[in-house]
Amino acid sequence: MSGSKAALSAKPEIQENAGLRYVTFDPSKEGVFLPQIRQLISKDLSEPYSIYVYRYFLYQWSDLCFMALDEADKLVGVVVCKLEPHRGGPLRGYIAMLATQEAHRGKGIATKLVSMAIEAMQARDADEIALETEVTNLASNKLYERLGFLRTKRLHRYYLNGNTAYRLMLYLKEGTALKQQYYDEGYPDDSGGLPPSA
Repeated sequence: MSGSKAALSAKPEIQENAGLRYVTFDPSKEGVFLPQIRQLISKDLSEPYSIYVYRYFLYQWSDLCFMALDEADKLVGVVVCKLEPHRGGPLRGYIAMLATQEAHRGKGIATKLVSMAIEAMQARDADEIALETEVTNLASNKLYERLGFLRTKRLHRYYLNGNTAYRLMLYLKEGTALKQQYYDEGYPDDSGGLPPSA
């Protein structure tokens, strides 16, 4: 087991160079960190999320929310994720939100945060990881593609602002991509119905 995987299982802080610490979200510190998370994400992402959306992710999957903090415990970057079975099929991780303060971009912080999330989901036996990102967000697309994510769909006018998105997938287990087609075709998007009969 690598040092970072061992560190993740115990949920400690992970010390990094450049004076940053990487920690998981602690629900008992919501008053300190949730306002910072909301401010950072609302500045960068095109969707206006309510506090309930944040709590949905942060309280159920706090161990899949990683934060980069500076020496004064100010939020520099955050990734918010979840992990659950997808339509009765593969165990799917989902990267819901990723943001880094503009002054700290280009330093590998977002890459580190996403890598930590991927490792944590792999440790929990995820089959795949999905996310959406705007077609026009070239930096985000490059980051995810460097980490092995593949473009699987183009979602026209996906965001409330009318922008189009790519659905990106990272397949963690052999054969998951082949199984995925069955689950996507077998379960209509709106109904969550039964798989097709054999």
